[in-house]
Amino acid sequence: MKKINLITVLIFISSIVNSQNSKDLFHGMWILDIDVDNNTVGWLDVNTKNGFLDASLLWRWGSVDKVSNVYFIDENNLVVTQTRERTVYKKGKKEFTHAITEIFNFNRKGDQLEGILIVPDRNGMGIKTTKFKGRKLPDVPNTPDLSKIKYGKALSLFNGKDLKGWKLINPEQVNGFMVLNGILVNNPIQIKGKKVSYGNIHTTQKFKDFNLKLDINVPKHSNSGIYLNGMYEIQVSDSYGKELDSHNMGALYSRITPSQSAEKPAGEWQTMDITLYKRHLTVILNGKTIINNQPVFGPTGGAIQSDIFKPGPIYIQGDHGKISYKNITLTPIVE
Repeated sequence: MKKINLITVLIFISSIVNSQNSKDLFHGMWILDIDVDNNTVGWLDVNTKNGFLDASLLWRWGSVDKVSNVYFIDENNLVVTQTRERTVYKKGKKEFTHAITEIFNFNRKGDQLEGILIVPDRNGMGIKTTKFKGRKLPDVPNTPDLSKIKYGKALSLFNGKDLKGWKLINPEQVNGFMVLNGILVNNPIQIKGKKVSYGNIHTTQKFKDFNLKLDINVPKHSNSGIYLNGMYEIQVSDSYGKELDSHNMGALYSRITPSQSAEKPAGEWQTMDITLYKRHLTVILNGKTIINNQPVFGPTGGAIQSDIFKPGPIYIQGDHGKISYKNITLTPIVE
């Protein structure tokens, strides 16, 4: 009887060990801390489609991209590659284009990751490496009932006089924001022959779940972005007349495409009404709901924090184009 019990116990322990080492535990979404000092964040999604391993990757900035290749070395080690074309210029003229493959090595330890990025030098004579860490994102909760939200006291984030309550994310950059006739204007003018590095600004206050309302004026061909919790970019763009896309006005950048077009022509004031609640997003643009209580699965490019449960600031991009803002009001959600 004792022998049978011992065998049963050993089989049980073995099954636990095997389940903990299963490749399936790599499946899902991971948030990546790339550079803690500079607050750069990434995101990895691993899944299987039609019997084939697949992955999408966000690395610091830009859009979420499908990877070139993804494969297991063993149950705890995953490799992702991204092949990109780079153009070499000499004296301002295009010399040639060649491909460079970036290699990401992910080592899983339970719900934690340790990784290293290997990038070849342009001339192929060496490499550059970047170490990073990651952790698995918990599942998004069920769709919340917005009718049951309880709001706190509304806060004005812009006083119409100065930049009180806002500061540069990187104080070494140039601040292109100014107040003109009660309007917050960002005008990152470049000087001929000199590259001016304009910075992004963020609120000194931090928030968790909230409703944010503001008016925005986007000149022709201009664009910017408003970040919720320092993590999720709502696109600000002159996309009037364009086909629906996840980079249009009011979209969750590179993640959620608006359900309908609601933009006004460039140069006209537009209203945006944004609700972030329990990792779900609602965006009403010019009175039309273009994102309706949709789940938010992770940070967008340019995020400055990685903890999805931690309060964060509202931040506005200042390094893109000229944009004007007014009537910026945030109403926190209270539990």
